[in-house]
Amino acid sequence: MTAGSAMAPGFRRTLITVCAMTATIMQALDTTIANVALPYMQGSLSASLDQINWVLTSYIVAAAIMTAPMGWLSDRFGRKKLFITCVSGFTVASLLCALAQNIEQMVLFRLLQGMAGAALVPLSQSVLLDAYSVEERSQAMAIWGIGVMLGPIMGPTLGAWLTDNYSWHWVFLINLPIGIITVLGLMTFMDETETQGHLRFDWFGFIALAVGIGSLQLLLDRGEQVGWFDSNEIWIEAIISAVGFYYFFAHSLTTPEPFVRFELFKDRNFVSGVVFMVVIGVVLFGTMALVTPFMQNLLGYPIQTAGFLLGSRGIGTLLTMMAAPRLMRLIESRYLILTGLALTGATLYHMTAFSLDTTQTTIVVTSIVQGVGLGLLFVPITSVAFTTLPGHLRTGGTAMLTLVRNIGSSIGISMVIAQLTSGTTYMHARLTENVTPFNNALQMPDVAGTLNLQSDTGRALLDSIVTQQANLIAYLNDYKLLMYLTLIMIPLVWIIGTSRKQATGGAHDDEPVVID
Repeated sequence: MTAGSAMAPGFRRTLITVCAMTATIMQALDTTIANVALPYMQGSLSASLDQINWVLTSYIVAAAIMTAPMGWLSDRFGRKKLFITCVSGFTVASLLCALAQNIEQMVLFRLLQGMAGAALVPLSQSVLLDAYSVEERSQAMAIWGIGVMLGPIMGPTLGAWLTDNYSWHWVFLINLPIGIITVLGLMTFMDETETQGHLRFDWFGFIALAVGIGSLQLLLDRGEQVGWFDSNEIWIEAIISAVGFYYFFAHSLTTPEPFVRFELFKDRNFVSGVVFMVVIGVVLFGTMALVTPFMQNLLGYPIQTAGFLLGSRGIGTLLTMMAAPRLMRLIESRYLILTGLALTGATLYHMTAFSLDTTQTTIVVTSIVQGVGLGLLFVPITSVAFTTLPGHLRTGGTAMLTLVRNIGSSIGISMVIAQLTSGTTYMHARLTENVTPFNNALQMPDVAGTLNLQSDTGRALLDSIVTQQANLIAYLNDYKLLMYLTLIMIPLVWIIGTSRKQATGGAHDDEPVVID
């Protein structure tokens, strides 16, 4: 029993929801908030460009590795103890990051922050799933999804504002009051779950999976910097990752108590949720990785303006998530997901026509509609994934969904950046094929007076224009690639079971809900 147990159930549940949301937002923000502060950290910590990128890489790799064991840790030690420990660890690590004096300390503290932060999103989702009845879970997932979706979108804007007006230290210090309030709330209002002291940790399975995931994350994060498979480093990481995953699956399929409960994947709706969650990770973070530099580098917007324009996508997502629970009571989830895919694909198609003259109004409208599409994907997918999943698998299921979304985001970012880099080089070569003294356009008096191929200034200006156009075409081809990926997923909507026939149940039902 906790001190909050005597409170009215509805009020207490609201306070638990607030605590779960603050934990979610805190972790979701930190996936992107530090990005814009890296140049300021680099000078302050006397780090090279390659070294400062480890501030991001260390966090991503640590969070990816530690997400997988959250289901086991929750069952073994209790969800409340684990949640409080991880929020406390994340808060302390944030303070240490703000106080770091050199790059070695910063990377170490970011590793600790990533290890602690890995649990926050899956545990908060699991807490909300248990706190609400079956009929109310779509509403709970909409509330939770606001933090998960808006955190990464608003992170760069908030990070830029804090860095410009204060210092880079505040992108970490902002977590302190949020973390302290969250810990006190969880200690007061949350009940402990039943622990299973007999469970034994599968160290071999964990190490094999950690090696596989860690090497894959390093490959995806470092690939663009070192030239992908032209680099021996990437080949080594790919081989180590493959070996790690091989031993993990070989061990897990032959041991009586595997590290990851594969019975999760016997549930058709959970598997469909996993598949679509990967796509959300790819599209959400892939477009974020493209739109911000597109607005900064090609359209010339300052970082805060670009952040606010990107934040308009969050408005569409927020509005849709507020309406999604009611829509799910009227319309089958698969049809909402179908609509979300169609809207997202349509906006990406519209983005393939962006130009250097694209207005802010066009960007805002496109972003809002795209946010609506992503909102129609996220809430139904997270709700459907747990509709028929037994309660004892819930925490493991939330950890798995978080893990695949994070891997999807890494794949999406790496894919679009690699395509952008190679596409720019290829299109630059194609465009320069037409830059010759015999090109009639270059012989026109008005053009020849400025773009004089006989002068260094003229050649430099022409090269700048060609590079800009090549970069623009590469961006548009990336948008087209994401559009194709989104549209390819539409036929897979039909693997999702119907959500119209749901059995009623309590907030802590352990039996799956029967659907067709």
